[in-house]
Amino acid sequence: MFETGDLAVYPAHGVGVIESIEDKEISGNSQKFYIMRILENNMIIMIPTQNAQAVGLRGIIDPQAVARIYEILGTRKRLVEHQTWNRRYRDYMEKIKTGSLFQVAEVLRDLSLLKSDKDLSFGERKMLDTAKNLLIKELSIARKKEEIEIEADIQKLLDISES
Repeated sequence: MFETGDLAVYPAHGVGVIESIEDKEISGNSQKFYIMRILENNMIIMIPTQNAQAVGLRGIIDPQAVARIYEILGTRKRLVEHQTWNRRYRDYMEKIKTGSLFQVAEVLRDLSLLKSDKDLSFGERKMLDTAKNLLIKELSIARKKEEIEIEADIQKLLDISES
């Protein structure tokens, strides 16, 4: 599925590079592992190659799908929230863990809209930053643009959706 040097996305951690594919012996069984370094923080993750799909390891989003991400971010539909912050937090965390950039975009949009109405909890603010960082990193790679440009694009869309 992936080769050494390929960029891939690990759910909730973001974009990384497959640095090697190694055979490791674990409990007497030999297995192949992707050794992946997350670009954001240099964390190293070992992913069994046979479980890569099950854990959500995927390639970078297709450049044609970027328009859909921007469409999600620009959606002005305001959802009436009657959930407690911790219930929202759990729901949003589940979306981030899926590894779907579309769901990460929904989390960023929803938390940005909520932030315009009331103060976010510490956990929600941290999640807002996480969602934003995951989006910026992957979109900058997909669109071959600097992260600062992508961040400005996202901020424009979020500012529009808040008005």
